[in-house]
Amino acid sequence: MNEFEKIISSMDFSFCATGKHKIDASTFLSSRDAILLDVRAKEETATIKLNLKHHLPVIEIPFNELPLKIDQLPKDKFIGVFCSSGVRSAITFAYLKSKGFENVKMIEGGYPQLMEAVMPGKIYKHINK
Repeated sequence: MNEFEKIISSMDFSFCATGKHKIDASTFLSSRDAILLDVRAKEETATIKLNLKHHLPVIEIPFNELPLKIDQLPKDKFIGVFCSSGVRSAITFAYLKSKGFENVKMIEGGYPQLMEAVMPGKIYKHINK
């Protein structure tokens, strides 16, 4: 069994039911020493750019380019994976885990939850901690 198959095999009912592989956007944006991995397509990132200047760095790697660009990702940082619906994030989560990335979570809720987490009042509170 290869590493990817081992990761998939570990994703049993308990894994899915506990949701430990997910993180809400507000909690993630409060993280230290983290990066947001945006796996949306180039067309999506060209339309809606995620610049989280007051929070944390964003690395854009389209989902289909991830195997070729995986070396751009630091293994020593907490990685939150984002896409618009969660499908690409889920596959990316499993792929990264199979490649030895230990501290990875999927950001829940797509655009609605992320946009809620960066509303002016929340940015203000984050900046003035």
